[in-house]
Amino acid sequence: MVKAIVGANWGDEGKGKITDMMAKEADIIVRFQGGANAGHTIINDYGKFALHTLPSGVFYSHTTSIIGNGVALNIPVLVEEIQSIVSRGVPKPKILVSNRAQIVMSYHVLFDQYEEERLGGKSFGSTKSGIAPFYSDKYAKIGFQVSELFDEETLKEKTERICEMKNVMLEHLYHKPLFKAEDLLKELLEYRDMIAPHVCDTSAYLWKAIKEGKNILLEGQLGSLKDPDHGIYPMVTSSSTLAAYGAIGAGIPPYEISKIITVCKAYSSAVGAGAFVSEIFDEEADELRRRGGDGGEFGATTGRPRRVGWFDAVASKYGCRMQGTTDVAFTVLDVLGYLDEIPVCVGYEIDGELTTEFPPTVKLAQAKPAFETLPGWKCDIRGIRKYEDLPENCRKYIEFIEEKIGFPITMVSNGPGRDDIIYR
Repeated sequence: MVKAIVGANWGDEGKGKITDMMAKEADIIVRFQGGANAGHTIINDYGKFALHTLPSGVFYSHTTSIIGNGVALNIPVLVEEIQSIVSRGVPKPKILVSNRAQIVMSYHVLFDQYEEERLGGKSFGSTKSGIAPFYSDKYAKIGFQVSELFDEETLKEKTERICEMKNVMLEHLYHKPLFKAEDLLKELLEYRDMIAPHVCDTSAYLWKAIKEGKNILLEGQLGSLKDPDHGIYPMVTSSSTLAAYGAIGAGIPPYEISKIITVCKAYSSAVGAGAFVSEIFDEEADELRRRGGDGGEFGATTGRPRRVGWFDAVASKYGCRMQGTTDVAFTVLDVLGYLDEIPVCVGYEIDGELTTEFPPTVKLAQAKPAFETLPGWKCDIRGIRKYEDLPENCRKYIEFIEEKIGFPITMVSNGPGRDDIIYR
């Protein structure tokens, strides 16, 4: 059985915890898109970890972790990440890397930094991890696929060709030092030696696993609103964040994905620029940010303070619809226990009209939030394991949101730990 775990909103919904929790019953966990530009924070018996490329199931010795063909693979970052968890007592995970995955080169990171610098105040709020230049090259068909690392002749010819192209931009657009083909070739051969033990045809491996009835989890990065087609373009990421892309990014048939668990936060948060209708500011935001998540609302990769806001039912309903949600996992509900009353954004006012449908970016800029306020429950709900044991106002909040988004909330997370979960 294949299940996908994806985000409903801007990312940062708590997918890492849900994947870590569900990996207990899984045989294989697959990262199917994105790169090391976002992180999943996980707290378990080994400690607290921020993972970037590794799937969130690496802490169980019975699982196999797969880096799918849809991932932007930064090889040194992956190798370093494996070493960093092993050095903290985690058993060495079994990791397979798709021979069709493409490689984030050191020059992708450089071009990302140069472009943000050039754009100045008009930048896209990139994490400067090389993601946009990487995907640009992938779709311009000048990227390096892992399988190519094992053919030195191809690499030689290709590095020379790429140097010619990149040096034009370095010289005339960015005014930065030029590249040498032999340096690129050396970098690629070093990567080959690092990654060789993990490389295989992961699509064939997954096909066999599906036929054997194995439990497979697809782990998405970021959320619906960062999808390049369906998100808040252009303030989006460069690979599809939707469960549907899981079939492509992992190399499996689409009809095999039978469950789509969409992770949705009890309030809203976002890293990076872009439209965020229910955003709050000043002291109100500082307090929510400080209490939020475990250790507060700061990006797992960048450490940037996340922007925060009240729950946005318009964005979440849309985000769940685009994912094809079968189950909603509702996270960080415990954070809201300090509030007397809790606003929920139930509609957007655009051009004097109220809508509950999520608009494209140009209209989004004009949207004003319409709030409904619910009474808070004013107590700590951590440690509660049964839905009926939650305070009445807390249950009412969950049920109100479930009705507004129109998808079933089957899991409620009320703390950062693996066991802080309530099943409905």
